[in-house]
Amino acid sequence: MKTPVAIYKKILDNLEEGVHVIDIHGRSIFYNNRMSKLEGLDPEQVIEKPLLDVFPGLSTETSTLLKVLKYETSIKNRLQTYLTITGKQVMTINSTYPIELNGKVVGACEIAKDVTELKEMSEEISQLRQKVSIEENEDQFRREYTNIIGKSEKIIQLLEHTEKVSNTPSNVLIYGETGTGKELFARKLHNDSRRNKGPFIAQNCAALPAELIEGILFGTVKGSFTGAVNRPGLFQQAHKGTLLLDEIHTLPLHLQAKLLRVVEEGEIRPLGGQETQKADVKVIATMNTDPLEAVEKGEMRTDLYYRLSVVNLYLPPLRDRKDDIFPLVNYFLKKYQYKFNKTVLGIDPSLLDQFETYSWPGNIRELEHAIEGAMNVIEENETISFEHIPYILKQRLSSKGQAENNIEKCLCERNLIEETLSKRLENVERYHIQKALKENNKNVSKAAESLGLTRQALQYKLKKFDLVQD
Repeated sequence: MKTPVAIYKKILDNLEEGVHVIDIHGRSIFYNNRMSKLEGLDPEQVIEKPLLDVFPGLSTETSTLLKVLKYETSIKNRLQTYLTITGKQVMTINSTYPIELNGKVVGACEIAKDVTELKEMSEEISQLRQKVSIEENEDQFRREYTNIIGKSEKIIQLLEHTEKVSNTPSNVLIYGETGTGKELFARKLHNDSRRNKGPFIAQNCAALPAELIEGILFGTVKGSFTGAVNRPGLFQQAHKGTLLLDEIHTLPLHLQAKLLRVVEEGEIRPLGGQETQKADVKVIATMNTDPLEAVEKGEMRTDLYYRLSVVNLYLPPLRDRKDDIFPLVNYFLKKYQYKFNKTVLGIDPSLLDQFETYSWPGNIRELEHAIEGAMNVIEENETISFEHIPYILKQRLSSKGQAENNIEKCLCERNLIEETLSKRLENVERYHIQKALKENNKNVSKAAESLGLTRQALQYKLKKFDLVQD
């Protein structure tokens, strides 16, 4: 029977990941088959040799194995690029751990995953993106985004501001809730600018794997990693045009620093390249969260925020622009009647009233999906009514209506319907305070917690409404 050591070696040699172990002196003592294949080295070239003799592209500070040995702490999921003794460049994602015996570190073990396939996937994505006809896309954009629908004062002011800044060279930061139309405004900025003959490239930063982002943004140079070819990144593809970076705050902070340099200097350096390239690109960044909150939370670099927000546009949620609901409904009705080749007679006024009082947490996108959902089930020449809208929206509208009915009933029972608005609000507040006190057995602290108030705030209101506690 084989010795346990031979069995363990056999197991490790059959792993999909590379395994490399060094002793306390930095000499390699184990090197499995997968690591040998990954780095293009025979085990005899590695075993019993000092690590830096075999990998001259590394140093004591860049080698994850030597750093773990030195600082006696693990390093997980670290992207590493290095040269072997044969000159081969290798790119891996490594997890490295100290090896302890009797409480003392005696070596380090590294488990490496080859990311060549991921890089090849990124190359294919870039290649496919280039194959898309920019001219056809631009024609489509100009047809589809000629107008932004809306007649509310807020949207009119926003459109006027957009028109003023469309031809300036400054970068733009657009922020607003999900579904408010950030990409539409970005495309309008592009279409109304002098860059409208150039490409418009859009990329959601949150959809990119962290280890691929740099190559996708700035391009790659042949030989920069295993299987790499000369491939332009998004900045090269958007040259003389506009690059939209959606959810910019999801970029890793070290890449935000590189992006800042590109924005400031107008030059990029492809991954693995030695020379810089000009990048004449207008950057439009979008966020679905408050930029200052993202800065405070450490999700976005302060310097990048100030550089991108020279011009900033805030898109209000649909609940703050209720005057736009009717024109948007009409627009979506026309759009889906044409798409489904189906004629409807419009929308029931009572349903439209419900639409105009609903909060629309999903904003314009939710409204569009509601109309599209109704168009799927409605018969020819019918009027869209409550029964046709999607089930989830029905539930939301029903629960909202029930809550309003309960408040109205409460006011009716107290003969308060004819009172002024401020008086009615006071009585509704009084009612909920009394209800909370009753439900919490007159415990002021618990009642305050259930109402979302501090104890001091509730005490103030008790005095204000003369609700003295026994």
